[in-house]
Amino acid sequence: MKVTGISRDLLDLLLEMGKDRHPYEFVGLLSERDGVIDEISLVPGTISGETSASVFMEMMPLDTHKCGSAHSHPNGVLYPSDADLSFFPRAGRYNLIIGYPYDEVDWVCFTADGERYPLEVIP
Repeated sequence: MKVTGISRDLLDLLLEMGKDRHPYEFVGLLSERDGVIDEISLVPGTISGETSASVFMEMMPLDTHKCGSAHSHPNGVLYPSDADLSFFPRAGRYNLIIGYPYDEVDWVCFTADGERYPLEVIP
């Protein structure tokens, strides 16, 4: 299904997760319902540090609504790294980067191939 939005509650949670984990990255997998990203799953065995976070793909939940990933960039850069561009296609079609200082405007969605993708915030 084509995703057109993200729930306000989930976006607020992702921004708070970035603040809480700072200066370390966080990473999780996103799910959608009816075209709206509304849930994050934290995968067992995830490793996070100041410059990267890794998910063991074999630990991904079996879910037909999985649509991508969300992770933070504590350095505030809202652009995918080479490692991100390698990870995005394995995670799904829609991938969010949440950046420092984790305010309302400090996030961007990218497609699996690294192109910016607009998402509406759904109340």
